[in-house]
Amino acid sequence: MKCPYCLHPSTRVIDKRNSKDFSIRRRRECLKCKKRFTTYENIEVLNLIVIKRDKTKKKFDRNKLRLGILKACEKRPIKNEKIESILDYIEAELRKRKSIEVSSRLIGELVMERLKKLDKVAYIRFASVYRKFRYAGEFKKEVEKIC
Repeated sequence: MKCPYCLHPSTRVIDKRNSKDFSIRRRRECLKCKKRFTTYENIEVLNLIVIKRDKTKKKFDRNKLRLGILKACEKRPIKNEKIESILDYIEAELRKRKSIEVSSRLIGELVMERLKKLDKVAYIRFASVYRKFRYAGEFKKEVEKIC
């Protein structure tokens, strides 16, 4: 593992933790510059296929989902660990299904369900894009539902 700071090719593992979703978190230290960083190791499993609203199919992209959630959580007091936890939960829920094909609608609903519990503002931001709000009244109705 190369150090992300000085690109030295050797690091050592300081701490390792298993998580419930088959990923491993490793705390590492560079042998040259002594800086520390965290890496995550995930099991590679069958790729999920997302069926979009227009019926096209795309490969599931965890990073694309992360970016959407990060955008909704922008300038909110939400730690990255919470976002990673949401991503882990959603991916685990999708993989529990019998089919590798999942609808984008299901993914959006799972994200909103988790964001609603975590942060109401992030939830409204995500819902407004996901549900394509066009009028202020749509925002108002959604805010009234969660208040």
